[in-house]
Amino acid sequence: MRIAVPDLVSNSYFPLVAAVALGVCHEEGLASSIELVSPLTDCVTALRDGLVDFIGVSAHAPLLAFPEWRGVRLLCAQSQGTYWLLVMRKDLAIARGDLAALSGRRIAAVPFVATALKHLLSAAGMDIDRYGIEIVMPDAALKAGVNFGVAAAQALQEKTIDGFFANGIGAELAVSNGVGIVVLDIRRGDGPKQAFGYTMPAVATTERLIEQTPDVAAALIRAVVKTQNWLKRDVRQATAVGKKLFPAQEASLIARVVERDLPFYNAALTESAIATMGQFARDVGLLRGHPSYDDVVASQFRGLWTAK
Repeated sequence: MRIAVPDLVSNSYFPLVAAVALGVCHEEGLASSIELVSPLTDCVTALRDGLVDFIGVSAHAPLLAFPEWRGVRLLCAQSQGTYWLLVMRKDLAIARGDLAALSGRRIAAVPFVATALKHLLSAAGMDIDRYGIEIVMPDAALKAGVNFGVAAAQALQEKTIDGFFANGIGAELAVSNGVGIVVLDIRRGDGPKQAFGYTMPAVATTERLIEQTPDVAAALIRAVVKTQNWLKRDVRQATAVGKKLFPAQEASLIARVVERDLPFYNAALTESAIATMGQFARDVGLLRGHPSYDDVVASQFRGLWTAK
């Protein structure tokens, strides 16, 4: 089985990556490999075109290649809640949650993530044009194979940007290097309340795979849930994964970042979460209709989400 993620040096899709790297997929009878397919649009398109079998992405990302959820289903969550953090330069001395202080600032974000940031700011009463907030992509992040969070942390250090909205490992790099501070952490209560439900890291596959090989889909869910539980019991395993797949500095930080994520390690895709995500997807133009819960989620596997 070929499994793809759009961001490998990251905590974002770590349960899925670790399930392969730690051999849990193998224990479930899946001969699998993990690969980086970036940018995100290419990752989702690879699933649609049959080049990969599963993807670990933001829960609403399949809509980029599967309009109105036709032909794709979410199998499980990797963790709960919108998982990007807003990090600003430390020397700007912006207080935690002070969105008004973003006026006139230059913030880096990849286009897909920038859409969520713009929507979040709008929900908080801040129109980016009115407040002169510029959302950009650092030049280094445009290079093939470059991890955005890592590139953004470097750009922050070089003061070519004032902040960035990205994954936890990018935030940890900026904070640990002394150049950044977290201004917005949606998972932990910052920003508009509804922003928590915009999305979550999930695993998706095609309707075709589920229909033809439901046992394979079930095995991957079991592997993800086992890995979540394993990391909860011994987060040091995250470092072992990092040493296999990450550069040295990021490998040294990943266990710390994953440990903070552990309270959100829950594989469930609840009806309320899918409804909130659906509204967000409509608000940003990714979805037009109102598909049912079963049109989005492979709910026949929901009994696997709470396995121990």
